Amino acid sequence: MAKTGQKARKSDPMRTKNGKERLGPLNVAQLEKLLTNARKKIAPKIQRRIAVMKSRPNYKAPVVEAVTE
Repeated sequence: MAKTGQKARKSDPMRTKNGKERLGPLNVAQLEKLLTNARKKIAPKIQRRIAVMKSRPNYKAPVVEAVTE
Protein backbone atom coordinates (compact mmCIF):
# COMPACT_ATOMS: atom_id res chain seq x y z
CA MET A 1 0.00 0.00 0.00
CA ALA A 2 1.26 3.47 -0.84
CA LYS A 3 2.36 5.66 2.01
CA THR A 4 0.54 8.90 2.66
CA GLY A 5 1.57 11.50 0.10
CA GLN A 6 2.95 9.02 -2.44
CA LYS A 7 1.36 7.92 -5.68
CA ALA A 8 1.03 4.24 -6.42
CA ARG A 9 2.85 3.46 -9.67
CA LYS A 10 1.25 1.22 -12.25
CA SER A 11 3.40 -1.58 -13.55
CA ASP A 12 4.53 -0.80 -17.11
CA PRO A 13 6.43 -3.51 -19.01
CA MET A 14 8.26 -0.86 -21.08
CA ARG A 15 9.76 0.83 -18.00
CA THR A 16 12.13 -0.38 -15.30
CA LYS A 17 11.42 -0.18 -11.59
CA ASN A 18 13.10 3.24 -11.53
CA GLY A 19 11.01 4.60 -14.41
CA LYS A 20 13.65 4.37 -17.15
CA GLU A 21 12.57 3.23 -20.62
CA ARG A 22 13.36 -0.29 -21.81
CA LEU A 23 14.63 -0.14 -25.37
CA GLY A 24 15.55 -3.78 -25.91
CA PRO A 25 12.32 -5.22 -27.30
CA LEU A 26 11.66 -2.32 -29.69
CA ASN A 27 12.48 -2.42 -33.39
CA VAL A 28 14.09 0.45 -35.32
CA ALA A 29 10.78 1.95 -36.50
CA GLN A 30 9.42 2.01 -32.96
CA LEU A 31 12.65 3.53 -31.65
CA GLU A 32 12.56 6.29 -34.27
CA LYS A 33 8.96 7.08 -33.34
CA LEU A 34 9.96 7.17 -29.67
CA LEU A 35 12.85 9.49 -30.53
CA THR A 36 10.51 12.14 -31.96
CA ASN A 37 8.83 12.62 -28.56
CA ALA A 38 11.85 11.85 -26.36
CA ARG A 39 13.19 14.14 -23.68
CA LYS A 40 16.60 15.71 -24.32
CA LYS A 41 18.16 13.55 -21.64
CA ILE A 42 16.90 10.26 -23.15
CA ALA A 43 17.44 11.04 -26.87
CA PRO A 44 21.16 10.05 -27.03
CA LYS A 45 20.37 6.68 -25.46
CA ILE A 46 17.72 6.01 -28.12
CA GLN A 47 20.05 7.17 -30.92
CA ARG A 48 22.79 4.80 -29.71
CA ARG A 49 20.31 1.92 -29.65
CA ILE A 50 19.19 2.72 -33.23
CA ALA A 51 22.83 2.79 -34.38
CA VAL A 52 23.50 -0.59 -32.76
CA MET A 53 20.40 -2.13 -34.33
CA LYS A 54 21.29 -0.81 -37.81
CA SER A 55 24.88 -2.04 -37.56
CA ARG A 56 23.82 -5.65 -37.02
CA PRO A 57 24.28 -7.95 -40.01
CA ASN A 58 20.70 -9.22 -39.92
CA TYR A 59 19.15 -5.71 -40.01
CA LYS A 60 16.79 -5.21 -42.91
CA ALA A 61 15.78 -1.69 -43.84
CA PRO A 62 12.02 -1.24 -44.25
CA VAL A 63 10.90 -1.73 -47.84
CA VAL A 64 9.31 1.35 -49.33
CA GLU A 65 7.43 0.69 -52.50
CA ALA A 66 7.89 3.30 -55.20
CA VAL A 67 4.71 4.36 -56.93
CA THR A 68 5.21 4.90 -60.65
CA GLU A 69 2.48 6.38 -62.72
